[in-house]
Amino acid sequence: MSDPKKLFVKTYGCQMNVYDSERMSEALGGVGYVTTDSPDEADMILLNTCHIREKAAEKVYSELGRLKPLKAEKPDLKIGVAGCVAQAEGAEIQRRQPLVDLVVGPQSYHRLPKMAESLAEGAKVLDTEFPEEDKFDHLARRPKAGRGPTAFLTVQEGCDKFCAFCVVPYTRGAEVSRPAGQVLDEARDLVERGVREITLLGQNVNAYHGHEDGLAGLIWALAEIDGLERIRFTTSHPNDMDDALIAAHGECGKLMPYLHLPVQSGSDRILKAMNRKHTAEQYVRLIERIRAARPDLLLSGDFIVGFPGETEADFEDTMALVREVGYGQAYSFKYSTRPGTPAAEKPQIDDGVASDRLQRLQALLSEQQRAAQEAMVGRDVSVLFERAGRMPGQMAGKSEYLQAVHVEGDGIAIGDLRRVRVTASGPNSLSGSVLR
Repeated sequence: MSDPKKLFVKTYGCQMNVYDSERMSEALGGVGYVTTDSPDEADMILLNTCHIREKAAEKVYSELGRLKPLKAEKPDLKIGVAGCVAQAEGAEIQRRQPLVDLVVGPQSYHRLPKMAESLAEGAKVLDTEFPEEDKFDHLARRPKAGRGPTAFLTVQEGCDKFCAFCVVPYTRGAEVSRPAGQVLDEARDLVERGVREITLLGQNVNAYHGHEDGLAGLIWALAEIDGLERIRFTTSHPNDMDDALIAAHGECGKLMPYLHLPVQSGSDRILKAMNRKHTAEQYVRLIERIRAARPDLLLSGDFIVGFPGETEADFEDTMALVREVGYGQAYSFKYSTRPGTPAAEKPQIDDGVASDRLQRLQALLSEQQRAAQEAMVGRDVSVLFERAGRMPGQMAGKSEYLQAVHVEGDGIAIGDLRRVRVTASGPNSLSGSVLR
């Protein structure tokens, strides 16, 4: 019997790409591939790419350049580019880097087994179509191997919002929701294999419509699964935060008190230029409603500074919004152009000005995050332990607020859900002691 072929997958970007990489590995597992942590051992290397951040395509080409010597040593090695850069660049990838055997977009990876057959016959493969069939219907059932206590589960893909800075509608397509029954089956399967916490994923997850009662209805259905202890979701748009989902934050015990709800700017003028279709005031009032339902909610957000046309007054509006809302966690970036998006055609802000604004914003956000961490000292939290800590004898996990927590790990196993009293706060994690 011949040895199995080995697959190495390098994942860039968001949690949805992590999920996609898992499903691609499983799809190729059906035709004899097993995963490896070493590209040097691989018979196939897949780069699962993200197109959100600056110079994403160039980073992929740089990585492909680093793989050239390996391809020269192993001429039978198959190299593929998957994900959003593959969708955006298409045949250009193979033109610029002839060592690439396979280019596959994020909606077509269910076809990987067939593609692998073509590769074995010496063909080059390009598939960046938006197929009519649902890829999830064509993926094999997930293998029954054990899992860690947490898992991602994609329930929605694509976006119809067309924010002026974003490529997602072009690389992932229109909003599509998986049927609730399909999601629930996959969730039950994950729980059977040891998963206790599931994070529901979507480019615009709260636009989910695969359940008659939307995302809230799906969450309540998931909450009925025995053994599933925690539910999270990301990433959301303020305009799709409906009353039922707000109520679920206050009423569903398995829905964790953490919410990532990007606003991007505090300036109404810039929000309009971004095509966000909400105002800063509407966002703030929405946060008030969610916090009224769940007072202990920890809020996370996204911010872009230096968007074309942003003035110092616009930036100060963003700083004012941050001070008013108060974030326990946030992600902030300088605007960078994405070819093909409306904002890319506008006059750009001076890079030095944008860098200065980003530094000031990040200082404020870091101050708020530190305050949120320090406010946890003395409180009891629920921690789902996921791994051994960095120090001998430690165990580490996440609180219900998605904060990292480590404790002395005597008698604690991965997958345990325990009450912990927080005793100290560090820059990026909390220390605590397990309550007996």
